[in-house]
Amino acid sequence: MKNRFLLPVATAVLSVGLVGTAQAGKSDDTLSVAIDRELESIDNYYNTAREGIVISRMVWDALLYRDPKTNEYLPNLATSYKWVDSKTLEFDLRKGVKFHNGEKFDADDVVYTMNYMGNPDNGAKPARNVNWWEKAEKLGEYKVRLNLKKEFPAALEFLSGPLVIYPNEYYAKVGPEGMALKPVGTGPYAVTSVEPGKRYKFKKYDGHHDGSPKGKANIGNIVIRTIAESNTQLAELFSGGIDWIWKVKPDQAERIGAQGAFTVKNSSTMRIGYLNFDAMGRHSKNPMNDVRVRKAIAHAIDREGIVKALVKGESIVVNSLCFPSQFGCTQDVPTYDYNPEKAKKLLAEAGYADGFEIPFLAYRNRDYAEAMINNLNAIGIKTKFEYLKYAAFRDKVQDGGSPFNFGTWGSYSINDVSAITSHFQSGGKDDYSKDAEVIKQLKIGDTNVDPKVRKDAYKAALSRISDQVFMFPLWSYNTWYAFSKDVDFNPTPDEIPRFFTAKWK
Repeated sequence: MKNRFLLPVATAVLSVGLVGTAQAGKSDDTLSVAIDRELESIDNYYNTAREGIVISRMVWDALLYRDPKTNEYLPNLATSYKWVDSKTLEFDLRKGVKFHNGEKFDADDVVYTMNYMGNPDNGAKPARNVNWWEKAEKLGEYKVRLNLKKEFPAALEFLSGPLVIYPNEYYAKVGPEGMALKPVGTGPYAVTSVEPGKRYKFKKYDGHHDGSPKGKANIGNIVIRTIAESNTQLAELFSGGIDWIWKVKPDQAERIGAQGAFTVKNSSTMRIGYLNFDAMGRHSKNPMNDVRVRKAIAHAIDREGIVKALVKGESIVVNSLCFPSQFGCTQDVPTYDYNPEKAKKLLAEAGYADGFEIPFLAYRNRDYAEAMINNLNAIGIKTKFEYLKYAAFRDKVQDGGSPFNFGTWGSYSINDVSAITSHFQSGGKDDYSKDAEVIKQLKIGDTNVDPKVRKDAYKAALSRISDQVFMFPLWSYNTWYAFSKDVDFNPTPDEIPRFFTAKWK
């Protein structure tokens, strides 16, 4: 099954030679892109799919922009910002900016957008993106104040990405439905056509403001098509109907790269895998209550071997419950080498010298899960494996029906520890250890605007999580891209393709 995509589609097409087949994209200045899911909406605030996030960065701008290389927050629609106090931010706004429909950008747009989206009655999602401020105030035509509900030092991260600004007059008239069909922003690309769930067309916006850290778009037109089947995407790529695809399977990527007709690139992403343990004992007869058992499992998993054999690409083993680039993510925590003998000894100390049988859940990467099951079998832990759809997996875990499980988390590409560690370990519905010290330290890190205080608190929390193995981080994920040799494109670790930086060679 792994390699069937090449037989006969890829082999037949590649055998006739494909150098130059994708010239059509360059010749008419149109980059054709394939995505694999139908988007419910491309209104940024009513979409949670990563493909929607990609489109939002093309069409709209935020007050700030995080440089994906340096992680520095740069001025975008705001020219400057300052913390007035720990719960108040003020922004000076950029003058001379216009939306795609000609509407002038000013403080009214910022205040309207923030107050509309911050109102829970309007149902913006995900809610965690918009539930942390009280209200926005206009201080002048180009000056606004944002009043937070509580200390939220990760505010700048959200204000540099998911919180884009809408034209107040247009949005008040058309609402989410109208914005989904005829989007209007200030970004480097304007939308020229929407066929919901099928095709989206974009044209370079020549009026994109000169001060944008995104820079001016290079490619004149972009077409994004929904093509659900990977084999169909590949056939379109090989025939020249598509210039760019992503989420290519590792074995597919290796074979495409070996042909030499396309550029194949790989990038590590913020998504990490983890094992999560019901350390509170909600599941009856749960050996996971014993830290020695959790540590035994940590020593039993051959993370390096699984990364090399299965995950591949630029993925790395991670020792802390976060992605290394995220603010506050220290890797200086207790670590667990692959050591089956030590794992067996710990099991014996915990009273399980003959091992035990236990349910084990997963919802993706079945081959990774099965590799870990083999590792566990080797130390005497037999698993009753359930492979579920994500919604069923989530519900069963949250209802206490899983003593331990294999999951992943991408942090919504938010480059801050609060987007992952705090989600899982700060006492909420996804926290299955409810450790008082961890919760205390994460609260400090999540609410203090002093960077040093935050880092110290997160280090304390991450170290305790690792020491007690409340969750066991596994590895980072990666994404494979394949595209025409005519295209100059570079992926970024936050897994947000920036087509406005792409260009023709």
